[in-house]
Amino acid sequence: MDLTQIIGFVASACSVLSFVPQAWKVIRTRDASGISTRMYILTVVGFSLWLTYGVLLGAWPLILANGICLALSAFILAMKVMGRRVREEVAQTLGV
Repeated sequence: MDLTQIIGFVASACSVLSFVPQAWKVIRTRDASGISTRMYILTVVGFSLWLTYGVLLGAWPLILANGICLALSAFILAMKVMGRRVREEVAQTLGV
């Protein structure tokens, strides 16, 4: 593995780890009122495009990071737009 790939994987880890606390907070508190719907829509679209770009290039750091970030940001967006009852059910299903 060369330096470029190492930098890519470290950047991937930073990107992924940046979304975990927000997803965990939404699950734990069952509250997504402070989250911007427009921002997360844009984020989901952006990660979708980056993932597609990574797939087209065959660039695993891009595929890995953006696939996981897409899943996390889409989850946060879904928790934002679904009703409180559904958020409660999701949190209970996840054991929180």
